[in-house]
Amino acid sequence: MSLQKQVMEKMKEAMKAKDTVALQALRAVKSAFLLAKTESGAGDDLSETQEIKIIQKQVKQRKDSAAIFIKQGREDLAKPELDEVAVLEQFLPEALTEEEIEGVVIATIDSLGASGMQDMGKVMGIVSKELAGQADGKTISTLVKKILMK
Repeated sequence: MSLQKQVMEKMKEAMKAKDTVALQALRAVKSAFLLAKTESGAGDDLSETQEIKIIQKQVKQRKDSAAIFIKQGREDLAKPELDEVAVLEQFLPEALTEEEIEGVVIATIDSLGASGMQDMGKVMGIVSKELAGQADGKTISTLVKKILMK
């Protein structure tokens, strides 16, 4: 079953359960799916990779908002954002641990023969494609910099 169908099923469940937090998060994802479909050059259906990227973007937006709210001492506003993150993360593939990501980064650096920061773009491109949906770009970037600086 595609992620879009899963989101619709969860929306129905949230409506029946009167779960407003889940419903709000799922409606935002549904809206993002519709926007992606109507963009010029987009086909009728989204690929699974595109669906995952959309959900990741929604999760990142909510995490960023929550971080800003917490920084400003507004935990009351951060909590709903973090609750929505929990709802959306159930649609994402299992995230890799930092050690697993580091293993992929090291293997990629070895296979490319990368030796310094000038090779960061090459390494990032390959690792980002390989770990799409399983790791965020910020974590990958941090690990690539750390390893290439050694």
